[in-house]
Amino acid sequence: MPPPVKKTPAKTTVPVKRKAAAKKKTSSAVPTGWIFAAIGLLLIVLSPFYYGYVLKTATATWRWILDAGEPTNYRTYKSFGVRIPANYTVHGIDVSSYQGKINWQKVKQMNEDGVHIKFAFIKATEGVLMTDPYFQRNWREAPKAGLICGAYHFFLPQKSGLWQAKFMLQTVKIEKGDLPMVVDVERLYRTTPEKMRTQLKLFIHQIETKTGVKPIIYTNLSFYRDYLQGYFDEYPLWIAHYYQPQLNVSSNTNWQFWQHSDRAHINGINERVDMSIFKGDTTAFEKLLVK
Repeated sequence: MPPPVKKTPAKTTVPVKRKAAAKKKTSSAVPTGWIFAAIGLLLIVLSPFYYGYVLKTATATWRWILDAGEPTNYRTYKSFGVRIPANYTVHGIDVSSYQGKINWQKVKQMNEDGVHIKFAFIKATEGVLMTDPYFQRNWREAPKAGLICGAYHFFLPQKSGLWQAKFMLQTVKIEKGDLPMVVDVERLYRTTPEKMRTQLKLFIHQIETKTGVKPIIYTNLSFYRDYLQGYFDEYPLWIAHYYQPQLNVSSNTNWQFWQHSDRAHINGINERVDMSIFKGDTTAFEKLLVK
């Protein structure tokens, strides 16, 4: 018999354990800097100052578009219905019974691009007998709405200037914070320029003596040039000169108010209104008020 064949045991292969590949670490954390940036942006967007800035920028841009091609010193204000000379910050109106019953709260609240009504001249008297029927109401209600007021007298040169002044002083009681009294002189009424100036001087002297404040002289540009220029230069002037980008007077003219339009639309007033500007800024305006 052949010798027995030795059987070698079959080799068993042990599976090699592979080292698991290290997983890449993925971080879901957001850098701190980005978090603070996001919070800051959120605070800006939610801030009323941000929206105010956006609104202001948008308004200014739209204003620029509307004003394209117009003189930069004579802009149109749609809500007021007139062009208004630029670079003036104190705006006002003058009223009489012609404007009827006025809602002074609406007058005060009106605002377009920073232009709003700060003062009002109110007709009080005319000649030696006539009181404006709406004077007392306007004189009472306009200050309640926050407007600074002044009273004016329509001057008749054929009447006594002294008695006209006395009549106005009986009707109007000015107080601290009011504008000085105004005398409105714009026609000769078939009197001579000399007589007009004589009676006007009597009126002005009486008002100044009794109130301690120089009254304002209101007139139109042509009347001023023809009859007043050089005679009352120490008194502040309020000159009417309509639909012009600037008041055409010499630099040494003592004007303080310029009535630039007689067609303004003012909220709370049914009729068209005369609109004026004050020459200086708010500080200068306050210095003019009765102390």
